[in-house]
Amino acid sequence: MRGGFLVQDQFEFDPSDQDWTVPTERRPSELEWTDLRFAWAAVASVKSNAILLARDERAIGIGAGQMSRVDSVFLAIHKARQEQHEVSGSVLASDGFFPFADGVEQAAAAGVTAIVQPGGSVRDAEIVEAANRHDIAMVVTGHRQFRH
Repeated sequence: MRGGFLVQDQFEFDPSDQDWTVPTERRPSELEWTDLRFAWAAVASVKSNAILLARDERAIGIGAGQMSRVDSVFLAIHKARQEQHEVSGSVLASDGFFPFADGVEQAAAAGVTAIVQPGGSVRDAEIVEAANRHDIAMVVTGHRQFRH
C-alpha cells in the first residue's frame, strides 16, 4: 500500500515444548526429540522461509530468504552436502508451516527422519500424510517463528 508501513511485534522465542503435538504415526525417538528442540531454537534466529537441518545438536544446513519453502528445503540440503555433512538421519525445522507436501517430499528424498514445524496450513492433512508415507516423525508446535 502506497504511503503505508508494516508494523510487527519484536519476536520473542518461547522454548517451551509443552503444547507440541505429534500428528504422525511415528513419534520421534529420544535422539530426534533432542535434535528437534535444538533445531526449533536455532531456526528462530533465521529470517524468512527458514529451513534448518540439524544432527547431534548442530546445524548442518540452512536455507532461507526464498520465496518458496520447498526452495529453502533444497538450499538447506544443498548447503549441508556442500560441507560434506550427512543429511540422511538429520532432522528439519521450519519457521513457518508447509503450504504444500513438496517440502516434506524433498526432505524425505534426502533422508530426513523428523520434522518440527508450526502447522496451520489448510493442507496440514496432506503434509502429515506425506510424512507418514515416508515414516517421518512430525512435531507441530502451534507457534510460527516467521521473521522478516
